Amino acid sequence: MSGFGGWGWCWRRGRKGPGRRPKPRFISFLPNEVTFIPRTNDGKFITNNPICLTPDEIEALRLVYLEDLTQEEAAARMGISRGTFWRILDNARRKIVKALIELHPIIITFGELKCEEMKESREE
Repeated sequence: MSGFGGWGWCWRRGRKGPGRRPKPRFISFLPNEVTFIPRTNDGKFITNNPICLTPDEIEALRLVYLEDLTQEEAAARMGISRGTFWRILDNARRKIVKALIELHPIIITFGELKCEEMKESREE
């Protein structure tokens, strides 16, 4: 039996799931929900599994590539660490490159839940 008084010690008591809660991110631009779908030369839409970009990934791309901010300045504007900002930006770049090379639709969403619902509806 581990812990104190018969119960296991947990510094995260009352929270579910591993790790810390995500730090809130300041996003000044909320895009509409948009889907980019590639076409073949015949004009037919390609129906591969979509790749979803979240608002924080879109904001990171916007700050670095449209506003020409450094990663440090962009991270400060979003209210996150430079390392976290780099991971968000790297993830967004990888998703876009994968979508372009492997011809996947790109969906800009307001959250992962909506994206998962869209992936499930395509698989049915």
